[in-house]
Amino acid sequence: MQFGISTLSRGLYTSRGTYMAVAQAAERAAFSFLSVNDHIIVPGTLGSAYPYTQGGVWSASEHGHCFDQLAALAFIAGCTTRLKLLTSVMVVPHRPVIQTAKTLSTIDVLSNGRLVLGVGAGWMEEEFKLLGAPFKERGAATDEYIEAFKQLWTAERPTYKGRHVDFENVIFAPKPMQPGGPPIWVGGESPAAMRRTIKLGDGWYPGNNNQQMPMDTPERLKSGIAKLHRMAEAAKRDPASIDIGLIVQGPFDWARQETQDKSARRMFTGTSAEMRADCAALAEAGVRHVALRLGGETATESIDRIERFGAEVIAGQH
Repeated sequence: MQFGISTLSRGLYTSRGTYMAVAQAAERAAFSFLSVNDHIIVPGTLGSAYPYTQGGVWSASEHGHCFDQLAALAFIAGCTTRLKLLTSVMVVPHRPVIQTAKTLSTIDVLSNGRLVLGVGAGWMEEEFKLLGAPFKERGAATDEYIEAFKQLWTAERPTYKGRHVDFENVIFAPKPMQPGGPPIWVGGESPAAMRRTIKLGDGWYPGNNNQQMPMDTPERLKSGIAKLHRMAEAAKRDPASIDIGLIVQGPFDWARQETQDKSARRMFTGTSAEMRADCAALAEAGVRHVALRLGGETATESIDRIERFGAEVIAGQH
């Protein structure tokens, strides 16, 4: 099992020093990747419901603090040597397609092939409007953008003609360091996200806390993976070719907590032995990568938590 630190660029993560310290501590503690979330602009009045909390309240709606995701990952690339760099997730239609493909390729080259592209279609209608991005057609736009990324990253003279993307006979260099481009992990739990995974993705990357489709126990996640595999087989794709990750949308904690419906212990809370049992159960379900929220009120406390998790959970896996 590979573990990553999932960061939200607000609160603790608002300074150069904290991001450097946390990233370097994660690297020392044998975490495999670090991720950054994606928002660019936040409306003064937010009506869209956040899919991952009860009541749909998004915790950053009042202050709106958010670094640019890709610039933040480029910075983290420069102060680490081994950690993979995950967009978790990049809201694909937010940015111009060719410029985004170039930025992603640049990060991959300058990080020596460490970028992983987590992708999603987004949920905040007001942000799409502010950016001039197509909210109602965001699913179709997301698919076209991903197809265009792949064309730009692989073809000698890239050409793409679609409803949302149109270019031909261009020169795009440098190509990403990783042949074919960074691995693409498709976020989301819906059938549409599963179809996108099967059609365009290298991996499926659901969150555990979707209010309509919770994946908050190994059993529920295993059921979701089984559904994905059935859909893949129907589409003539080998299910074994799809990598599986999970983002746990709550801090790991040595204080035991319950799932929202009170039916089970929340994964990665409780004793270190219980967390290792979570690793084993997720691995048995087919999960290979887990992104965890860190917690901690200060950089020092967060680093202590990283070091303890590394020593007691990551190093203790069998």
